[in-house]
Amino acid sequence: MRRAFALAAVLVGWSFVSPRLPMPWRVPVQAGFGGLLAATTRASVGLRPPRLWSGLRWGLVAGGVAASAVATTVWFPAVRRSMAVRESPDSVLSWLAVRIPLGTVWAEESAFRAALNTAGARAFGASGGRLLQATAFGLSHIADARTAGEPVAPTVVATGVAGWFFGWLADRSGSLAAPMLAHLAINETAAAAALTVRRRSRLTPPGSLRCRLGLLRP
Repeated sequence: MRRAFALAAVLVGWSFVSPRLPMPWRVPVQAGFGGLLAATTRASVGLRPPRLWSGLRWGLVAGGVAASAVATTVWFPAVRRSMAVRESPDSVLSWLAVRIPLGTVWAEESAFRAALNTAGARAFGASGGRLLQATAFGLSHIADARTAGEPVAPTVVATGVAGWFFGWLADRSGSLAAPMLAHLAINETAAAAALTVRRRSRLTPPGSLRCRLGLLRP
């Protein structure tokens, strides 16, 4: 029990430290840290057949549904305004192909859904472990919310719910591939939407008809 809570506390604390790492080292350190935790807790990641095939099937379905849901949020003006004011990354290709898949998806799934979920399940059972990792996952996004200027409480709740869903996918499929694909679909879709909104906001004059109609805020 103590080990599970200690690991949860470490992961929440790490979320305040890792963003301060220099960018050339941040992604490999985050990815390596998650992988190390998964290995030390002897978590079953299910990335080999036959569990891998189950994980891919569940992940592709869940990822498709999640990506569609994220894409629909762009219709809301408040979401577009939030996306439009965010700064673009120095390298879009690196962001989409390296930072999101390795520095975010693999790092978080191996740390929370593999390592912490395993430790939590040993201490509290499957449901308790899933709740523990989901709670820690939500709290680990406090620093991100503050940096992005987003409300903290809704961010913690939303990411906590997502963490519970990712944990359910991992347990149901028996493979970390399922939550990884769903997580990747959400983040990549959100990133692509943000890039598109920012590009259009730069190209659309503030007084244009689209802006006046609220279809695109300057």
